[in-house]
Amino acid sequence: MFAQIISHTPLWVWALLAFLVYRGILASVDREVTLKRLAIIPLVMLALSWQGVSTVFGITALPMLCWLLAGAIAATLNWRLFRKDRVIAYPERGVVFQRGSWLPLALMMGVFLTKYAVGVTLSIHPALAQDAAFTVIVCTLYGIFNGMFLGRLLRIVNLYYSPQPAPGAYNGQLN
Repeated sequence: MFAQIISHTPLWVWALLAFLVYRGILASVDREVTLKRLAIIPLVMLALSWQGVSTVFGITALPMLCWLLAGAIAATLNWRLFRKDRVIAYPERGVVFQRGSWLPLALMMGVFLTKYAVGVTLSIHPALAQDAAFTVIVCTLYGIFNGMFLGRLLRIVNLYYSPQPAPGAYNGQLN
């Protein structure tokens, strides 16, 4: 059965997986990046999740509520827990320096694998698309992944546009 699932997977799915792995590996190393480039993956993941939620479950109250609520909670938590020392903004150069992290790869794989597993599951058991528990679980997962991406992106954008104290400057806090 596994071989049949793999053989019926369209080639573009494997190309998307390769792209996501590549971007995840890039994110694992320290680097400078523009805000525009930084927004690519969160927006791609948002589009994939939106497509997954809206086409499978429809734009109805339960899936939208689960997706949006989970996304808002995850974005808020990621905003609050984000380590500011992982990013240094250089607005004068139009870039941010960010420390490498494997978290973006894990989140991308989470969205990809959720979408893939949902597609396989629904091709075997199409009636699950009408099951409330299945809907809640899948839409909540998508929301969590998207919220983590968007919370991180919004926090970095906020840091980018916030005034940066000069190195060694007194910031009103005692060390």
